[in-house]
Amino acid sequence: MSLSSSLSSKSSKGIENKLFSKKKNNHNTIMQVDNQVSPGKVPYFCSVRYGIAVFLLLCNVIIMSQRVCLSLTMIAMVNSTEPHGLSNTSTKELQDNIKNPVYNWSTEIQGIMLSSIFYGVLISQIPAGYLSGIYSLKKMIGFALLLSSLFTLLLPLAAEFGEILVIICRVIKGLFQGITLTTQQVIWIKWAPPLELGRLTALSLSGLLLGPCIVLLITGFICDSLGWPMVFYIFGACGCALSVLWFILFYEDPKDHPFISNREKEYITSALTQQVSSSTLIKVPIKAMLKSTPLWVISLCNFAFFWSNTFLSIYIPIYIDYKLHVDVEENGLLSSLPHLFAWIFAVLAGYMADIFQTRNTFSLVTIRKLFTSLGLLLPSLFSLCLLYLSSSYYATIIFLILANSTGSFAMGGIIINVLDIAPRYYGFLRGITNVIGLTGGLIASTVTGIILSEDAESPWLKIFLLMIANNMISLIFYLIFAKAEVQEWAKERQNTYL
Repeated sequence: MSLSSSLSSKSSKGIENKLFSKKKNNHNTIMQVDNQVSPGKVPYFCSVRYGIAVFLLLCNVIIMSQRVCLSLTMIAMVNSTEPHGLSNTSTKELQDNIKNPVYNWSTEIQGIMLSSIFYGVLISQIPAGYLSGIYSLKKMIGFALLLSSLFTLLLPLAAEFGEILVIICRVIKGLFQGITLTTQQVIWIKWAPPLELGRLTALSLSGLLLGPCIVLLITGFICDSLGWPMVFYIFGACGCALSVLWFILFYEDPKDHPFISNREKEYITSALTQQVSSSTLIKVPIKAMLKSTPLWVISLCNFAFFWSNTFLSIYIPIYIDYKLHVDVEENGLLSSLPHLFAWIFAVLAGYMADIFQTRNTFSLVTIRKLFTSLGLLLPSLFSLCLLYLSSSYYATIIFLILANSTGSFAMGGIIINVLDIAPRYYGFLRGITNVIGLTGGLIASTVTGIILSEDAESPWLKIFLLMIANNMISLIFYLIFAKAEVQEWAKERQNTYL
């Protein structure tokens, strides 16, 4: 072999070794970056994103406490023995009335007071959803929670001036609660990695289920020991404190948060590189949305979900009294159990949905259909058991708990499906689907009241069968037409707008 060929061979081998070494170093660098942002290396429960989820859970607990507490304090606020016509006259017979003022409100006025907050929530949904893509979420949620809490504090004073002022106060409070409930879900566009969307959303929204449970457990005790006005003062003060903490601790973007670790920040931002967001005024493709079958079936299932959830939540105490004839204290305890289990199932549903997606057990659309089916089918099934198999006290309680709580599995399905198909317009569409859902809840409450008042023989059979039929029809359409990929009209390149 000649000297030149030997040198050439050594030179080429040297170049190959350098290239191989360079590729190996590059590969190691890539592996290091991958390990840095790998979800397995990023903390979960001791992280900022889960801290935000827990904070939102507490906010939702307070919101629901402020909303529901009137239904229990009303028992202490109203004097049913006073003759009608002396509207808003405070009874001063006992010294206890200083801390427990009593009013002579008719049953019709009480019903208007209890339902008035839902009209405020309903009105604010779509505007709040649209504006959440334009204005600061930190300010919208913080001020809405603060104002809702202030009007809660003012309610005992409003009661002294008359029932009309109480109704106005409740409507305004509903407006601000509607803003909080809609805009908070938009937070996850920037904070929730796709593989954790289910558990973060379910954890935060589960406060809506835990709130009524807490109210049912402690409101009676507060009324007896401190007086019913203290219920509003306590929940209102807690809401004010949370709103102050919100302004201090919350940041809209992980990149701006001063306490987040670099590892968590890089994990979140790298996972959301394809996510679309906008802080400027965007045009909404209304025509395309109206033609979107996946959006229609999500809305239809929201209607059915809110129908069954509202009916089961509001009328549980009445059904327990009808079926079991227990005292008020035991009724309150039994009525709180379904809410507690609903909270547990909601957190479990979000976690399971993410596990299935992380492990590629099912496709995303299959996961959404699975949990939507569980959320609509199981309450229907256990409602039938409640009607035909609840021959004993314990069987009634078990089926009642399962019928009310298993609807929470929908947290892994329709509740977050809108974010799958249209992340760019999530706030606006969440507002629309909430309006449709709340409409179902209002109709359910009205229809149930009418059936109970007009049918003395078998009202509960008709009520439960109507709910079951509603669930089944909605579920069939969802299983046929549901999607989980971003729709063409929701992509940024779409240029045809209304």
